Amino acid sequence: MYVEMHRLGLCPNTFSLSSSLKACGRIGYKIGGVSIHAQVHKHGFCKVVYVQTALVDFYSKVGCVEIARQVFDEMLEKNVVSWNSILSGYVKSGNLAIARSMFDEMPEKDVISWNSMVSGYGREGDMEQACALFRQIPERNVASWNAMISGYLDRGKVELARSFFDAMPRRNSVSLITMISGYSKCGDVESAKDLFDQMGEKDLLLYNAMISCYAQNSRSKEALQLFHKMIKPNVNIQPDKMTFASVLSACSQLGDMTSGSWIESYMRQLGIQIDDHLATALIDLYAKCGSIDKAYKLFQLLQKKDLVSYSAMILGCGLNGRAKDAITLFEQMMEAQISPNLITVTGILTAYNHFGLVEEGYKCFNLMQKHYELMLSANHYGIMVDMLGRAGQLEEAYELIKSMPMQPHAGVWGATILR
Repeated sequence: MYVEMHRLGLCPNTFSLSSSLKACGRIGYKIGGVSIHAQVHKHGFCKVVYVQTALVDFYSKVGCVEIARQVFDEMLEKNVVSWNSILSGYVKSGNLAIARSMFDEMPEKDVISWNSMVSGYGREGDMEQACALFRQIPERNVASWNAMISGYLDRGKVELARSFFDAMPRRNSVSLITMISGYSKCGDVESAKDLFDQMGEKDLLLYNAMISCYAQNSRSKEALQLFHKMIKPNVNIQPDKMTFASVLSACSQLGDMTSGSWIESYMRQLGIQIDDHLATALIDLYAKCGSIDKAYKLFQLLQKKDLVSYSAMILGCGLNGRAKDAITLFEQMMEAQISPNLITVTGILTAYNHFGLVEEGYKCFNLMQKHYELMLSANHYGIMVDMLGRAGQLEEAYELIKSMPMQPHAGVWGATILR
């Protein structure tokens, strides 16, 4: 609308400039915001407090804190919103020392000022400081409590997070979703389910959190059951991209191509656009269900190939006898300077095993531990033992088993016995 107004030759005013700058900040449109800043100068709005505050907020949100500070310092009149904007910029950029000095200097603070600092300390893991400030907040709101809950969950202190959750005078869906996500990360699905069940009326975000919790903790059948319950006429909550990414992940874990194909059709029926995130979920599904050509075709169409998509393809190729493709993809991934994860390692070691490339396999195995500092599992050792056994290097295989930092399971011993 602002661009259209500009094309029509209409002069902007305080409201159109500040609103447009706010919009640019929210969507991270740096070039647009800088262009509007030029218009601010051109039309003589440089000294208007609302416009200057919008500029501080915009530059803070797009990560240009130095420019935000420059505009802030030039302001003849500052209000609490101006102070909060620059404070937020420093907190988001991780400059907590400067943020704290600004916070202490503020002539007037509101709950947003306090919450910014509490959240900042929480993200940095300094829960002692976060708690000290939290206690001093004159009038806490739901966001104040949520900041403390998030901070403790990020540190893995679920019980302390729950104590704050239970003490809240009022909760919102963010409080519940945060706690469910926290339980999901530590694998406590039952506690997450208890919280979910306690809620009377549930919205899409809450369903998404619980479905994701099930999918991330290998409770795939329950994820699909909850999804089907959610779309029943008596509940009738329309799923979004987040829902579909989780249920496709559940189908992948089950190797359930039938449900996966139905979900893909349902997405198209709802007009859901397949973005890179959903495409990666479909790639993982196709690869694990043996439709490797479909997975490869979709992988090639991705605008941005990341760790998750590469790992899904490498593992899929490795498991489906496409060892040469897996090795090529792994090399491409290394050239793109994308650090591998444990799934990538399973895929590439499986490919090397298929080709009998023991030397390359050993080099990769050691590289993953020493350079990338990955904690390889007994299954990774099992693949290496099998590779050495196939090559007739039983002594080396036995030495590798003895060097394992964990107890070898039956699969590891079986790989040598079968040789």
